Amino acid sequence: MSSPLLEVRDLRTWFPVGGGMLGRPRAWLRAVDGVSFEIREGETFALVGESGCGKTTVGRSVLRLVQPRGGSVRFAGRDVLGLGRGELRRLRRDMQLVFQDPYASLNPRLDVGRIVGEALEAHGVARGRELDERVAALLERVGLPASYRSRYPHEFSGGQRQRIGIARALALQPRFIVCDEAVSALDVSIQAQILNLLQDLQAELGLTYLFISHDLNVVEHLADRVAVMYLGRIVENAPAAELFADPKHPYTRALLAANPVPDPEVRRAPVPVEGEVPSPLAPPGGCTFHPRCPSAFGPCSTQEPPVLRVGERRQVVCHLYAEGGAE
Repeated sequence: MSSPLLEVRDLRTWFPVGGGMLGRPRAWLRAVDGVSFEIREGETFALVGESGCGKTTVGRSVLRLVQPRGGSVRFAGRDVLGLGRGELRRLRRDMQLVFQDPYASLNPRLDVGRIVGEALEAHGVARGRELDERVAALLERVGLPASYRSRYPHEFSGGQRQRIGIARALALQPRFIVCDEAVSALDVSIQAQILNLLQDLQAELGLTYLFISHDLNVVEHLADRVAVMYLGRIVENAPAAELFADPKHPYTRALLAANPVPDPEVRRAPVPVEGEVPSPLAPPGGCTFHPRCPSAFGPCSTQEPPVLRVGERRQVVCHLYAEGGAE
């Protein structure tokens, strides 16, 4: 088996809160707290979980749009967190981002040609007539007429704006794209069009995706592998088909039970999860999910659960499996 394109190990991204004595923070918000995973070339790897679980921070930390506090990120064998400014700038050509909000992510003062071509100019890839031709080709590749390059963002619908955002991400011919809730702000019918576009581009260009979403129906349709996050940590990591057919972690079961099914004849048994998500400023001891978990028992409140392999390609972080108490 080939080496992973992206390897993330024990990633920790904490944010300081308040200012205490000598400028030291009074507390740390543990947005990402020990996350590890791998993504192979050509794969779509999805991160799912409730809002605030740290999904977006993982994506931005991998790209070094925010600076992690610890851990390691390796892309194609290179230490991303150890790169200097010049090396990181060169790596940007291989790693790009599609933003969640197609309205806020495009500069309203620039026309589409400048938005899509900005990276090409900044990296010295193309100028003048060649730049214009490349922008036209990029727009056509995402399903927009080349003539649209003289228009401004306010002249487009949400779906068209997201196509422009995708064209911008493709401009430098990246190998890896973080899709941060890339369809969540769109109508359902437009979501399907954008998802099909992403799949077509992946097949055509050999792209690798980190797909961040809270929409499990979208993830089931698109992803090869899925990691479930809770309070800054991954609690289950599995091939998509296995995870949706047989969720192992109690939190994963609760997420799937709460997910709407597009069939009025199908009823899922609810999984009783009580209370609110704890604050990442003061996460619970032991398993962070134990205050809400319907299956919690003895060690859950005092001991961190180990990362356990369940089957050939699956990991679950849960004391139930350490004790042999669930299948």
